Amino acid sequence: MTDMLTMTDEEILAQIQRETSENRVFLYMKGTPDAPRCGFSNQVVMILDHLSTEYQARDILVDPRIREVLSGWSDWPTIPQLFVDGKLVGGCDIVTEMFQEGELEPTLKGAEA
Repeated sequence: MTDMLTMTDEEILAQIQRETSENRVFLYMKGTPDAPRCGFSNQVVMILDHLSTEYQARDILVDPRIREVLSGWSDWPTIPQLFVDGKLVGGCDIVTEMFQEGELEPTLKGAEA
């Protein structure tokens, strides 16, 4: 994945659009899947891992502009943000609720088909 520290806001937006369109499941989070740096990001990672989901992720903490550009584009203010098939599913609360209601797994499996 590209180093965003040297990118303009327009290039960051293009990278976000590429990441969400080229990856069936993509997670913007604080930290990495191996080392989440907030409880909400950790919870979404745990859910995705529990469902054996293949996904890519980006740490938004490496550059504060990532969060600004991402939230402006997605119209979602909080992190983490989970995208499936290029569409925003939501943040931790929505992902958790969908998981508890049994709605997340079919959404993710549909993405892998």
